[in-house]
Amino acid sequence: MERPGLATRIIPAFEWLLHYQKGDLKNDLSAGLIVAIMLVPQGMAYAMLAGLPPVMGLYASTVPLLVYALFGSCRHLAVGPVAMISLLVFAGLSPLAKPGSDEYISLALLLSFMVGAIKLILGLSRMGFLVNFLSPAVISGFTSAAAIVIGLSQVHHLLGIPSQGGHSFLHLLQGVGSNVGKAHLPTLAIGAASVVFLLLFRKRAPHFPAPLAVVILGALLVQSLGPDQGGVKIVGHVPQGLPAFSIPPWEPEKMKDLLPIALTILFVSFMESIAVAKMIAGKEKYRVDSNQEFIGLGLANFVGSFFLSYPVTGGFSRTAINYQVGARTGLASLSAAALVILVLLVLTPLFFFLPKAVLAAIVLVAVLGLVDIREARHFFHLKRIDGWTLMATFAATLGLGAIQGILLGVALSLVVFIRRSAYPQVVELGYLEQEGVFRNLLRYPQARVYPEVLLLRIDSSLYFANLEFIKDSLQRKLDERPGVRRVIIDLSSVNDIDAPAIDALEEIMRKYEDRGIRFFFAGMKGPVRDLVAHAGWEEKYREAFQYPSLQSALKSIK
Repeated sequence: MERPGLATRIIPAFEWLLHYQKGDLKNDLSAGLIVAIMLVPQGMAYAMLAGLPPVMGLYASTVPLLVYALFGSCRHLAVGPVAMISLLVFAGLSPLAKPGSDEYISLALLLSFMVGAIKLILGLSRMGFLVNFLSPAVISGFTSAAAIVIGLSQVHHLLGIPSQGGHSFLHLLQGVGSNVGKAHLPTLAIGAASVVFLLLFRKRAPHFPAPLAVVILGALLVQSLGPDQGGVKIVGHVPQGLPAFSIPPWEPEKMKDLLPIALTILFVSFMESIAVAKMIAGKEKYRVDSNQEFIGLGLANFVGSFFLSYPVTGGFSRTAINYQVGARTGLASLSAAALVILVLLVLTPLFFFLPKAVLAAIVLVAVLGLVDIREARHFFHLKRIDGWTLMATFAATLGLGAIQGILLGVALSLVVFIRRSAYPQVVELGYLEQEGVFRNLLRYPQARVYPEVLLLRIDSSLYFANLEFIKDSLQRKLDERPGVRRVIIDLSSVNDIDAPAIDALEEIMRKYEDRGIRFFFAGMKGPVRDLVAHAGWEEKYREAFQYPSLQSALKSIK
């Protein structure tokens, strides 16, 4: 019995492989087929968005899927190329090398290697909690802005005009504006028709494989135009066969240049993946482990980098469809990868005449739903600072670029977090006799106040950064009530306390002792009580910090 348990901890897939139900086979295979049908055109489109040859989107849809299905903790997550990460790859690599060049491709492989290695290290060292510091407001603002940038980056393919390069909103807008008069009408017609076709079927028949259908129709149409394809730019030769094994170039200087974009992709991709994974796991009543997800996604990118894969993650849309069409286990992902491998072995010649405008249309329609105005309104309605964090991230991503936008958003959210913790709520309490509870006097002015006793509650852990604020708050309360001779501090909301905070509390007690004011502490939690006891409070202050409740402290000091 111990051996399966150990195997499951190392390779989570054993949990469903060892207990696989035959009744799940049909659902898993059909889900794998549908996801593969989505992956083929989307993978090629997203690779083009990343500045890479379209075939690399297919490579990124094989080995990473197989690896994650074995090592990931979510049975439904559909791993592969996604629009947002593809945009980040382009944003990070285009200043370093020409998109599509051999140097650019080698950097993309090295980037996948670095993202995978760092994720793997974080997972093995149990650092999954780090993603909690990436604010939902930052993610929402970045996602909405990135969707606009992604859509705008595809306009030159839809219009058949030259690309001006660059990846910021203003740069892309300038490039489109300066060349819009040069639009190639056949390309525009194909691109516009593809967008309308995809939107129509997404609304009327969401389970119909519209991306695959538009790929087939677009390729047949361009092939019928004759030897020059009517001037429509096409994908051209797509290498046939499986991705060859290669070792990413481990050059320290290049790795140093790629570190900022690697960290950005790491956190953004993980947040996108873990959000949808936890949502579906919650519905299916099984657990998704953040640390194991770091390991699974880390290995998917790490191993994939040796087989011509650029960075991948779990995608919202494909995962949702994988779940909706009945996938039960990771076998769905294994079968999807097998079908993509079949495409690589047999069907790549069919993509020769595929118009790039069709791939651009697939990307454009896929990201339309990412612009979320309601989420911005929601944050502004509940907490304005979160709304402004969202807007700042949104504006920075549009104006400065994807990497700068997400980094500024993360920095801003950390500043907000630190500010909140540095200015905790310190409230004066009064007693509601009828209900028998203590409440904030500002909200319950009718509560009873004891003339010589000040009741305070601190709603935060105590540490060096918020000590001065707490001291100032206490001073103001005592100045307002000069007759106070006893102060009881309710610490029931304090989960932790550091050494400077213990020293500060002792300093406060010594300072006010000269004024004839004594201090008592109530509701102190076990870990906090252990710390102050270790500081010698039992000898110094005896029972003054051991009252389990405000009632017991009041009763004792009267």
